[in-house]
Amino acid sequence: MKKAPKKETRIKAWWFAAPDAEGRVFLPHGDGREVKAGETLSVEGKIECCSRGLHASVRPLDALQYAQGGTVCRVEVWGDVRREKDKIAGRHRRVLWMADATAALRIFACDCADEALRRERKAGREPDPRSWEATRVVRLRAIGKASNEEWAAAWAAAWAAAWAARDAARDAATRDAARDAARDAAWAAARAAAWAAARDDAWAAARDAARDAAWAAARDAARAAARDAAWAAKNKMLVTALMALAPPHPEVDRG
Repeated sequence: MKKAPKKETRIKAWWFAAPDAEGRVFLPHGDGREVKAGETLSVEGKIECCSRGLHASVRPLDALQYAQGGTVCRVEVWGDVRREKDKIAGRHRRVLWMADATAALRIFACDCADEALRRERKAGREPDPRSWEATRVVRLRAIGKASNEEWAAAWAAAWAAAWAARDAARDAATRDAARDAARDAAWAAARAAAWAAARDDAWAAARDAARDAAWAAARDAARAAARDAAWAAKNKMLVTALMALAPPHPEVDRG
């Protein structure tokens, strides 16, 4: 008896897209097909990352590196899958569900920034109050309770605090390795808050705040392992935030 063909493994992953004015999502790079929840799109030809295929990332933080907007898609990818460190490409991609993640990403950016600021406080380096104020305003903005004037003020204040942190450390007399680590951690923490306030595109704010918070952890501990652990923790936080957006239907995959 002839064996049935082996079923291809479907890889669950994440993909972020920019919606149009009506909230619709289309494939980029001239393809133009509309992306819809529950539907599968496919491509022909040889699959290669960055050149041909339907892309996604297993980790949402990696997916943010390639995001063009704040619509998150939970997807399955299969068919001649090619892998790189932070992305995959396959012949077929099915959207399990999709949602507007703008508010969730902005709050996530604030969480990353606040964690970096708390790390500075714990290390005995009290963060600039303007950094704390920036994340407070951004949280209000995420739920529609901050004015444009408050938003602009938070943006300016957060960047002023970040530059002040960098300049103060740069001018310090002692510049040994420990001082350098403290300087870089303080700069990264303040900058994480600034990114949360400055970026109107929430996906970019989330990406940059997470990266800076992880860098603050790494430099404060003076080892790459701390950075990697912080990045993994941020990814776990983001998964939780995004999975909360999944529609509450039994057929929706939540794994």
